[in-house]
Amino acid sequence: MIMDATERIKELLKQRGWTAYKLSKQSGLAESTVNNILKRNTVPSVTTLESICGGFGMTMAQFFAEGELIEVTPDVSELVRYYSVLSVEQKEVARELLKKMNQK
Repeated sequence: MIMDATERIKELLKQRGWTAYKLSKQSGLAESTVNNILKRNTVPSVTTLESICGGFGMTMAQFFAEGELIEVTPDVSELVRYYSVLSVEQKEVARELLKKMNQK
């Protein structure tokens, strides 16, 4: 399901406990611009949306991504490199091991 930009902004504000004022300060946009988007369902331009994403500390890809995002730290990147060269059977064993390790 694709979420529209206005709904996503509202969701992020709620998650962070932010007001339109806080987002305007973080993004460098006028509070009236943010309020127009939130209250009048004005569709933000790409430039405005980039500023909003910057205010939230995320990329546009992260803004539009569905589901939970995982930060790719150096450790995670290393694990992905190791995993990517395993055979199909080895990958299955690795997944089963990780599942068992996460069952407490």
